[in-house]
Amino acid sequence: MNQQNTTQVLSPARHFTVLLSPTPRGVRLARLLAIEWMRDHEVSYGVTETATHVVAELAANAATHGRIAGRSFRLALVAQPTVLRIEVTDTRGERLPRVQPSAPEGDSGRGLLLVEALADRWGVEPGPVPRKTVWAELDLLHP
Repeated sequence: MNQQNTTQVLSPARHFTVLLSPTPRGVRLARLLAIEWMRDHEVSYGVTETATHVVAELAANAATHGRIAGRSFRLALVAQPTVLRIEVTDTRGERLPRVQPSAPEGDSGRGLLLVEALADRWGVEPGPVPRKTVWAELDLLHP
């Protein structure tokens, strides 16, 4: 009998990932799936509410500014013991997001300002070509 000794590495992180269409429907689905995943993994209500807004903004940016016909965007959530990381990857790596002052009467341009205000940390990781990933992290509060 051929037996192998293997070592199982237990990771405290919990992962979720899904590909979605870069459409308003895909953005809505990203938000709804994130809410359900966080509920299933017992993320606190306050963090879930904040993360829902962050997911909605990052997904909307991917569908609006990162859209290429026929290519999806990816939503990933990673919960570690002290941090929830939200990642949205699109296929417009040449268009890196940046916070810009918005016109007071404008209808858009506030998404990254909201992400910056809500997240404990956020940033952009370019690549691999043609992709980029915009990520945000929320510290998890423990009683």
